[in-house]
Amino acid sequence: MKKIAFLVCTLCMVSIAGAQDAKSLLNEVSAKAKSYDNILIDFKYNLNNAKENVNQDTRGDVTLSGNKYVLHMMGTTRMFDGKKIYTIVPEDEEVTISNYNAQDDKEVTPSKLLTFYEKGYTYKMDIVQNIKGRKIQYVKLIPIDSKAEMKDVLLGIDVQTKHIYKLIQTDAKGTKYTLTVNSFKTNQPLSKTLFTFDEAKYKQDGYYINKLN
Repeated sequence: MKKIAFLVCTLCMVSIAGAQDAKSLLNEVSAKAKSYDNILIDFKYNLNNAKENVNQDTRGDVTLSGNKYVLHMMGTTRMFDGKKIYTIVPEDEEVTISNYNAQDDKEVTPSKLLTFYEKGYTYKMDIVQNIKGRKIQYVKLIPIDSKAEMKDVLLGIDVQTKHIYKLIQTDAKGTKYTLTVNSFKTNQPLSKTLFTFDEAKYKQDGYYINKLN
């Protein structure tokens, strides 16, 4: 009985230590990201659902500065200027403009990519991978909200740079969304108008402006 009690206590201590280590690592990643004026990420994105026989790859890039971002992916540009979200679809010659509501934003959006894990999750250390000489430590995050559509998140972190290398989201239906970072650049010279939407320009080019709010 004493041996069983000791084993249970030991497992609890290991679990607590693991959570503390995971929290410490995530705090370092967050602090590192917030220390940059801007971040440019080129990435590969994969959507996989074995049951539905779906496996799609695409590439994209995102520029982050504070909570502002410009995302290019699948022929569409999505921009957030801190107040409004602009979705620009050249193929349809249409721009959709909507107000941002933080309470409705429960997804891992570009503006939260490097900080989303700070609230609403429990976490623990997971596997370690060696990717071309880089040590990638994974942290598993599980939403505290039992009704969350997301089942869990695996966050792969480069131990040396403290940059995110990979993010794997799995939803309740078993669909996996994997983002793998190809390049991670910081403090780049950016245009002063990068996060400014020029409505007149798009109207002049014949775009339909759809304002939702």
